[in-house]
Amino acid sequence: MSVNIIVFLKQVPDPEGSPSSYIINPAEKRVEGRGIPPVINPFDECALELALRIKDERGANITLISAGKNISRPLVLKALAAGADSAILIEDPSLESFSLDSFTTARILKAAVMRVPGFDLILCGIQSSDTNAGLVGPLTAGLLGIPCVTLARAIKYENKTLRVERVVSNAYETVICPAPALVTVTGEAGELRYPSLQAIRAAKELPQMVAKVSDLVEGELSRHAIELVSISAPERERRCRIIEGDTGEEAGKRLADVLREDGIL
Repeated sequence: MSVNIIVFLKQVPDPEGSPSSYIINPAEKRVEGRGIPPVINPFDECALELALRIKDERGANITLISAGKNISRPLVLKALAAGADSAILIEDPSLESFSLDSFTTARILKAAVMRVPGFDLILCGIQSSDTNAGLVGPLTAGLLGIPCVTLARAIKYENKTLRVERVVSNAYETVICPAPALVTVTGEAGELRYPSLQAIRAAKELPQMVAKVSDLVEGELSRHAIELVSISAPERERRCRIIEGDTGEEAGKRLADVLREDGIL
């Protein structure tokens, strides 16, 4: 029997973009990227790769879920071509990334998950590369009332049971839990495979359901469950002190004395 897997994908500005292209807007409490192309969150790509490995081993149906104001169709096509089977796209003008907190996003994703009957496993990245909050996965699991395992690098699924290998400090640990469950995935899971040209052409015919927030969630969405107090660039102070000496040995001794005074040695 194949596994019914859901993978969350978030569209983010390319983290490999030039740092000079990002500007902090303290008044709006957001980071603005200028001229940075969108990509799939790299950790979510790792989550999709784990889903595809399960599909290779025992068979699986993989549904992608993504939410945003303007979702790039080429990015969705890339994920479908890699081996996913369908996509649910929650596309709504209200879904400005800077105006959503993690709890509100989790509410939207939970409502979309309920459209996928009989799911066995939800996979997502440990965090997104734009906010690095790492809250959406655990919050969604809490709203769904299912177990959540974090920091995964490998997963085995057998007889409605998950065996998850987690990344911990200086080691790995294995956690066993019942399905359905939500698992967040680290970069150690490996990069997403490259799709073939034939797979890219075939992906254009795969089903993509597009919905608005109002189609999934009843009532008003609260954007105040988590409050962002402020955002600012880190202050960097650079000091240069030149240690002189008539000889290299004398300069080295003076440097050692300075380092001891500063508590470095």
